[in-house]
Amino acid sequence: MKRFSKQLFTLSLVSLMATAVFTSCGDDDDLGGVPTVSISNASAQNAKNGVVATTVTINAPEGAKQIIIAKNGGAYETHALNGEKSTTYDFEYTITEDLRDIIRFTFTVIDNLDRASSPSDPFEITVISKPLKTIAAGNYLGEITWSADTIYHLNGYVRIGKDVKNADGTHTIDRGNNVLTIEPGTLILGDRETKAVLVIQRGGKIMAEGTVDNPIVMTSERPAGSKNPGDWGGLVVCGETVNNQGLNIEMEGNYQAYHGGSVALDDASHSSGVIKYVRIEYAGVPINPNEEVNTLTMGSVGKGTTIEYVQASYGLDDAFEWFGGSVDCKYLVAYRGLDDDFDVDFGYSGHVQFGLGIRDNALADQSGSNGFEVDNNGSGAAVEPFTSGKFSNMTLIGPKKTRETPVNGQFQHAAQLRRASKLKIYNSFMTGYPHGLYIDDSRGNTSGYALADELRVRNTIIAGVDGWGGNGFGSAYDATLEGTIAGLPFLDGAGVARGNHPNSEPRGLGLRGNDTPGWNIVSWFNTPAYNNKRLAAWTEAGIDGSIFDLVESPKMTPSAGSLLLTYAKWDNVPEAAQFEQVPFIGAFGAEDWTAGWTEFLPQQVTYY
Repeated sequence: MKRFSKQLFTLSLVSLMATAVFTSCGDDDDLGGVPTVSISNASAQNAKNGVVATTVTINAPEGAKQIIIAKNGGAYETHALNGEKSTTYDFEYTITEDLRDIIRFTFTVIDNLDRASSPSDPFEITVISKPLKTIAAGNYLGEITWSADTIYHLNGYVRIGKDVKNADGTHTIDRGNNVLTIEPGTLILGDRETKAVLVIQRGGKIMAEGTVDNPIVMTSERPAGSKNPGDWGGLVVCGETVNNQGLNIEMEGNYQAYHGGSVALDDASHSSGVIKYVRIEYAGVPINPNEEVNTLTMGSVGKGTTIEYVQASYGLDDAFEWFGGSVDCKYLVAYRGLDDDFDVDFGYSGHVQFGLGIRDNALADQSGSNGFEVDNNGSGAAVEPFTSGKFSNMTLIGPKKTRETPVNGQFQHAAQLRRASKLKIYNSFMTGYPHGLYIDDSRGNTSGYALADELRVRNTIIAGVDGWGGNGFGSAYDATLEGTIAGLPFLDGAGVARGNHPNSEPRGLGLRGNDTPGWNIVSWFNTPAYNNKRLAAWTEAGIDGSIFDLVESPKMTPSAGSLLLTYAKWDNVPEAAQFEQVPFIGAFGAEDWTAGWTEFLPQQVTYY
């Protein structure tokens, strides 16, 4: 049985323009008396109640007697012709079919002596739900609306606004009222061949506000069963707040998406718009080798922007990445992407609450896949503003459900905090990764910031997997080596910059730190005031195992009596006033906020 997107059933069906052209044969002498047909000026309004119309050109050496029309291999109509050697026949058909049905008409001509018939080439129509409008690459200025009664097919770099780098290195930014409004229920398809990317340039805005029952969907153009990570680019939002790299920073991949400026991080007047109840699927197309677009990329996005209820599914790179800026986000779902769920860089300082990451045990990136991957910058330089985002009520579900579950070897950590970052993680739950928390000193004094209480992990539970390695993670438990790298010095040579040397496997229940003098990650994590905890297995946390599985409706909420429902604390969270002070840790209490607008089996959905 086909599964259809819920929103399509509530929408009226309208038309799509398409063409079909078939090649006729040569002159009569070459045919040996066999009639031919060719279809020209063909047009199809490919939706229910639309009209298919085409002109059939007939060449019959002995004169055309009749034309026989078949529909999907069965008899449809037969019409008498006037016996001319060359004639035309006008064909019309009013579509009665719904949604993604293929209609194949064939036209066969019988000659006037009943002795020869033409070859019958098909005229195919794919019936879809709505008209399809191609949005060509380029800069779009002014007020633009994409409505739910049309499907939008993006080609190349579709840019809202205009940001041009001048020869002298300065930038000319169009600051007119360049706003893209996307109605609830709108479907947007990314073209694979042209590497489609939707870019909101500096000076532009996106107002994409779906609803719980009618989310906006940005997805692959491919049909159900054929979609792949990286089928298109994704959504890129460029803002003008401060980062720690400069005023005009180009996004990775060099596709003229610039971000950064002098707007203060706490300036709530700076807005790039609204992204709410939006699903972004199968994004992350490689722009250059090893340079992919993230599913949702936020460059220096300001505090006045609203980003809530966004699901990033099956991306080829990171699900969500913040490059500087201060935008606050809530209710984010990172689902079965390849690289990192939540990647934070370049001085991001906003607040994120209620986030869910779920991994696929077979899908990981060659660079190493994590729940959190956090840097101040690539070199670990101590430049301001520091990456100091505050994340609360995050649930990170890794790839390893059971001891027997095979896991892609590129999976690394639930949270890798590195390169002089000062991230804060509060009231969160992590499980199922080869290693839980890694404070990485290979570039920058990250552990020093943890000891100075500038990097924080508090009220957080890390849980293992029953029977895996004796303690839930990848290697047998040895209390004498807990929190160290097996007594070996950290190697910083080629291929081991992230501490992955085969002879320096970490020990202990998911805690990992370099052998930096004066630093013991276990002692730090176990500081009583921080209220952190480790469980040998996620089953002890009272979560449902379906959250690991590829099912239509995984159970998100913890079971009654779960430790997660009451473990939160706020008196040890300096930024508590900036969060909703709920009693539970992780993304969910009694309410499943993913209900209605998310899709956990997008590969099976026929959207158009």
